Amino acid sequence: MSQQRLPPPEAPACLVLSRVSRYKGGTIIAEDVTDLATHQKRVCDPDGYRPSWCLRCGGHVLHVHDYAERRLRGPGTVLVVRIIRYLCADRSCAASWRILPAFIARHLWRAWPVVEKAAMAGPAPEQTEERTSVPASTVRRWRARLASSAGQLVQLLAASGTALLEAIAERVGPSAARRALVEVHGAMTRSGMGARLGTLGALAHRLERGIRLM
Repeated sequence: MSQQRLPPPEAPACLVLSRVSRYKGGTIIAEDVTDLATHQKRVCDPDGYRPSWCLRCGGHVLHVHDYAERRLRGPGTVLVVRIIRYLCADRSCAASWRILPAFIARHLWRAWPVVEKAAMAGPAPEQTEERTSVPASTVRRWRARLASSAGQLVQLLAASGTALLEAIAERVGPSAARRALVEVHGAMTRSGMGARLGTLGALAHRLERGIRLM
């Protein structure tokens, strides 16, 4: 069997571990907030990001708990983004939820467009570093993750109950790499360049909280 026919390697554990049963609260991705200006308007309003219900207990009262900061590295700069957290008012639950705008890549310290430009581009990692200020070693790690198995993500899409997502899963197949899933999902959902990783990453997290694309 040739190297090209070998199945992709398994995805790293950090990408595939669900957090649903391990934590009281967690992260909710605001999939409709795709730019900084929209985020800044909503985060200044206590109700701007307030969830309609607690994902843990179903309670309908959540209070502003506190604010945190995310420092996003970009070409020659660091952008500090304010993040709001809410606390479930039910004392027997007390789950806390941080609301993350869709343009921020969870755990990657960057905005999704920066990640996509580095990870999905054609040039070698060293050349990519010159254009994006992302270290070549980081670019290689991201590309290795995209080259790993998309099997778990494909299963989530296939079981979603949504015709379009099921069609994407069928077209990609269970033995594809994550990069192939990104490309097919982007084409079939008409996600624009720079939004493909963020859109699919937010979807994966919504289908199974904690599951990561990268």
